[in-house]
Amino acid sequence: TDEIKATIRAAAQDVDLLIVEVGGTIGDIEGLPFVEAIRQLMLEEGRENAISIHLTLIPYLKAAGELKTKPTQHSVQKLREIGIQPDVLLCRCEYPVEESLRKKIAMFTNVPADAVFACQDAPCIYDVPLMLHEQGLDRKIIERLNIWTAEPKLDEWRAIVKKFTEPTHEVVIGIVGKYVHLVESYKSLNEALAHGGIHHDARVVLRHIDSEKLEGPEAEWLPMLESLDGILIPGGFGRRGTEGKIRAVQYAREQQVPLFGI
Repeated sequence: TDEIKATIRAAAQDVDLLIVEVGGTIGDIEGLPFVEAIRQLMLEEGRENAISIHLTLIPYLKAAGELKTKPTQHSVQKLREIGIQPDVLLCRCEYPVEESLRKKIAMFTNVPADAVFACQDAPCIYDVPLMLHEQGLDRKIIERLNIWTAEPKLDEWRAIVKKFTEPTHEVVIGIVGKYVHLVESYKSLNEALAHGGIHHDARVVLRHIDSEKLEGPEAEWLPMLESLDGILIPGGFGRRGTEGKIRAVQYAREQQVPLFGI
């Protein structure tokens, strides 16, 4: 734990505020040394210099037609057993968290109701900071840490969200790869293309194409490529699907379709 604390303190040099994320689920054995290091660090730094924000889940039970707070109660209980009382709760949810539910969560987690925030599903991930700002999360954090600051300037951030949700045009990019059935495999590429779209005020429609499907007769694979404005070919291992990737490269070269190979 001393090494973990030393690493955190080294990262905090010359900055006003350091955000440290401890991933995983509270109670998992892999995370316990890190959570214990955080407990010690908060004690050593003092309550005005450290804050615990716990991200938790409020699932929606379709059969009952309601949000259930038990997972959040148990998660906080586990965190408190380890020795950390969360100062703020961020509750992941599909639907709005009513005031009565916030009060119930507050009562059974020992967190003030005005420190319980809903982190609801959003159509655009860049909407989330704006949603939390509207609820006052940033004000609660600076109040808790005794920091003076002006109101945040969010015009540029709102412009990014507007470009994402209301772009002026649209492009279709084909990702020709081997692991398209596991879309998370290309998460970083998907996000990079989305960012490029924001920069150019364009909606980026991604079509994940299995490279093995491009190895058959032309009549089968040609329709998959004809409607694309650009093609991206990510890396892959082994021989499987290689010929399909080469065919996509050939098509792009002959048809003058922008191509990016990784």
